Amino acid sequence: MGSIRCRDGFLFFDFRVHSIRCREQTRLSDTASNRKRLVKILQQIEKEIDAGVFSYAQYFPGSRNIEKIAAIETARQQHQALPAEAGPHRAATRAQSGMTPLFECFSQDWFLENEVRWKRSYRKTVRGNLDKHLIAEFGKKEVGSIDKGEILRFRSTLAKVRNGSKEGLSPDRINHIMTTLRMILEDAADRFDFTTPFARIKPLKVIRSDVDPFSIEEVTRFLKFVRPDFRDYYTVRFFTGMRTGEIDGLKWEYVDFDRRLIRIRETLVDGQADVTKTPASIREICMSEPVFQALQRQFQVSASCGSYVFCNREGQPLDHRNITKRIWYPSLRMMGIKPRKPYQTRHTAATLWLAAGENPEWIARQMGHTTTRMLFTVYSRFVPNLTRRDGSAFENLLAARLPGVIKDPAEIAVSPVSDVVGGADHV
Repeated sequence: MGSIRCRDGFLFFDFRVHSIRCREQTRLSDTASNRKRLVKILQQIEKEIDAGVFSYAQYFPGSRNIEKIAAIETARQQHQALPAEAGPHRAATRAQSGMTPLFECFSQDWFLENEVRWKRSYRKTVRGNLDKHLIAEFGKKEVGSIDKGEILRFRSTLAKVRNGSKEGLSPDRINHIMTTLRMILEDAADRFDFTTPFARIKPLKVIRSDVDPFSIEEVTRFLKFVRPDFRDYYTVRFFTGMRTGEIDGLKWEYVDFDRRLIRIRETLVDGQADVTKTPASIREICMSEPVFQALQRQFQVSASCGSYVFCNREGQPLDHRNITKRIWYPSLRMMGIKPRKPYQTRHTAATLWLAAGENPEWIARQMGHTTTRMLFTVYSRFVPNLTRRDGSAFENLLAARLPGVIKDPAEIAVSPVSDVVGGADHV
């Protein structure tokens, strides 16, 4: 649907013909009466477009868009006249005739149309992908002329782009860039009736990041050693499994001391409060005793400074990059503890809960996961080392419940092989 917009104090039409965005300037100033007048004209234009009787030259004589729209209409007629068996050649015919817009124009419109449904952080990512990589590579090409070979060659060049001191972008970063390209081309293919060249292009394999939680002994050492003014901050991190943005964006209004609950409703992204990472991230975390006491102490420190639980002297949320650089890594180095990213505090909470025998479904809710799948695929391998259990608990259960049928596990461990398998006669 088109709209009436303003540029430099004067109104202009902004509408689409054959999925091509057209903007036509007027000499009318931005007043209520002029807007009402142009809205009626725009409504008539859109009725004629829908009916297939719209004449661009009749409404906008002398416009540069007249020839462009005429060429598109001619190309459409030629395209529709092709026999059914000419399907594989339709994309080429469409590209040669100028039937699809340039990638730069289409991608800019696509971004404006979709940004309203994205989180601010994702809008920033997509905008960066367009400006840094995609428009530079495909900007002057028509969206209907981009083929699979060009896409694969572009992906190969990304693996060679210098990223600081590293040669080439990571597979995960490349996949994010290619996802933006895929969405644009799929949208264009749907609008302009061609087959997306992205079909059957699989993402690069990404090596799963290593989960390296702290042991309970390391957590204890760290909390005793770290600067006192950050001890409560890291206590909450280690024993709640909160993400960095969640704890840095935590406000006192979401801390319920009476019910001993932390309500996760917001997260901090680039220093600004934003919605949570996923709908499942909206949750309530139960306070353990160390967390309860840490938040009570913190209340005496920061409640009068502002709305954030952990904040600087001005009451503003902490800068996690600054804290990580000044507090986190120096503390680990001085204690001789293996350096890890602060995000490992989240993994630590999960493994400690599992080791303590908590219900996996409860743990998943505390973490903000929709299912227990991640617990068993990512974290469960740490549990045997923490609990010193390796299957012997099950053997002991069977031995106790089935006496005379199942031997004592210790007895089986020291018995000769012949006793277990039935002796030489059995062999």
